[in-house]
Amino acid sequence: MREKLAAQARGYGLLAVGLVIMAFGVAFSIRAGLGTSPISSLPYVVDLISPLTVGTATICMHVVFIALQILLLRRRYDPVQLMQLPVALVFGVLTDLAVWVIRDVGSEWYAGRWGLCLAGIFLVAVGVACEVTAGVVTLAGEGFVLAVCKVTGLPFGNMKVAFDVTLVATASLLSLLFLHRLEGVREGTAAAALLVGLLAKRLQPPLQRWFRRADREKRA
Repeated sequence: MREKLAAQARGYGLLAVGLVIMAFGVAFSIRAGLGTSPISSLPYVVDLISPLTVGTATICMHVVFIALQILLLRRRYDPVQLMQLPVALVFGVLTDLAVWVIRDVGSEWYAGRWGLCLAGIFLVAVGVACEVTAGVVTLAGEGFVLAVCKVTGLPFGNMKVAFDVTLVATASLLSLLFLHRLEGVREGTAAAALLVGLLAKRLQPPLQRWFRRADREKRA
């Protein structure tokens, strides 16, 4: 029992590290000005059209996803997944903190913006790899996709693409309606949609090996 609790504590520790890294990835993508990742596109646009910050909008979005999971799964909903709520709160606060920390970072050159964009993509990928390797709780977005897959039987990959497209389309629509221009959805959004998953898959195996080795050393 003690070993199990210790393993969970290490898992949540790795998740916390992943959230910090992911938050800075989101912040770098915002500072690049070439469009954010699909999951962050909607909170970013909400930040532009309302008094809410990116982090607060992210928390609200995750709360909606948690509520939708409960409605979809009903009795099949695992109460453990309510841990998504404090994770969402922490991630939202970290995102606002990261945006504030690098508020003066930027570039007037297109190539420099791409450098910031790619840095953001890489950091988000590292954060995702940490989240998956930790294996304790998923973020609410992935949790919602998994819930839909469980109810409909659709493959996760297909549903994840549909989910990302829906977020980007909603962000684009709100941007055009309220700002009369497209914000938060640009070439960087497409790059993030293509690269984050690929990079996370490449990063996950070495991260898992390191995590297992560290776990064995802790037990020894």
